[in-house]
Amino acid sequence: MRLLATLLNKFVRNGRLTVIDHDGARRSFGSGEGGPDVTVRFHDDKVARELFFNPELAAGEAYMDGRLTIEDGGSVFDLLLLFSVNRSGLASHPLQQALRRVWRALKRVHQSNPLGRAAQHARHHYDHPAAFYRLWLDETMSYSCAYFTAPDVPLAEAQRAKMRHIAAKLKISPGMRVVEIGSGWGSLACYLAKACGATVTAINVSPEQIASARERAKAEGVEDRVTFVETDYRQLEGTFDRLVSVGMMEHVGVAYFDDYFRTVRRLLKPEGFAMIHAIGRMSPPGSTAPFIRKHIFPGGYVPALSEVFASTERTGLWVADCEVLRLHYYWTIKHWRERFAAERTAVVAMMGERFARMWEFYLAAVELGFLHGSNMVFQLLLAAKRDAVPVIRDYIVDAERALGAGAR
Repeated sequence: MRLLATLLNKFVRNGRLTVIDHDGARRSFGSGEGGPDVTVRFHDDKVARELFFNPELAAGEAYMDGRLTIEDGGSVFDLLLLFSVNRSGLASHPLQQALRRVWRALKRVHQSNPLGRAAQHARHHYDHPAAFYRLWLDETMSYSCAYFTAPDVPLAEAQRAKMRHIAAKLKISPGMRVVEIGSGWGSLACYLAKACGATVTAINVSPEQIASARERAKAEGVEDRVTFVETDYRQLEGTFDRLVSVGMMEHVGVAYFDDYFRTVRRLLKPEGFAMIHAIGRMSPPGSTAPFIRKHIFPGGYVPALSEVFASTERTGLWVADCEVLRLHYYWTIKHWRERFAAERTAVVAMMGERFARMWEFYLAAVELGFLHGSNMVFQLLLAAKRDAVPVIRDYIVDAERALGAGAR
């Protein structure tokens, strides 16, 4: 506990952290002002040492295993909020700086996503039963950043607004051929077919999601216009009028960005263009947090825009438009975390207590990353030709209003 105490004395400036060690000894850190008051208990003599050497990973794993518990009615969100309002203090500690240098040095190893392994990484997260996700996602089964016209908009309404926003940017005419890279549970593909009259080919590497997406297309009466294919983006053939990819680039890995954007260019007809929606960071290039990398998104990485634009430059794509959504994902994940908490009993019955704790930690950490950290979402319009995308953005607003007026 002595080593950890030296770290916590420097780290906890805002709020207060009280630690009850495995032997019952109690220590408090922080001013008690400017942050939450949280009490945790360590249930064995290894927790303190593990936290000192790798706090981001060890805190999550100790919580998952029940070796670290939050006392006095507190929650893991409270603990992570305390970490979040003190994040600069942790990052300045010499040991943590050394850890981050190692992670950055190994990031291409951590993000190794060749054919085959990329699918395994994706299935690690997305091949949980669809029934699990239905417990806490909204009725659209959209598992990406919603588009909020106001913070208090209901989640399902904000997800439909996101689909309208994307469809408007893509300027789809009836009969156009559209390809979607990373189809999720099929809501966007079905929307583009139903609301815009497109013929959609949507790809995914998760059999669980593909099966659910096909059921959705049939239920919505668009199974003749939407085809879901289980394949890697690098193996897709053909040319299309439009390409859309939502929440997929985060799984590509920085070493494969050029492959990804070359694929985008290859799949587009000469007059076509693409819309890419992905999580990014406003800070310089970094690495994936160890808990997320190990337990949630193996092979995943949230890029800096400098890395994204360097790749579009190398692959000869025009960035015709870039929109940055800053708080939209914070509001989205706040909904998910609260809905997950409301269904916790059902989650435990379906997936087990350890799994429920893992996801509680994940949702809270990511929500706070969008509130206090550098995370955001970007939407790019990309084309091989400089004038493929309309040169004035008014068309987006006009199309969005037209789609909204049709309540689609």
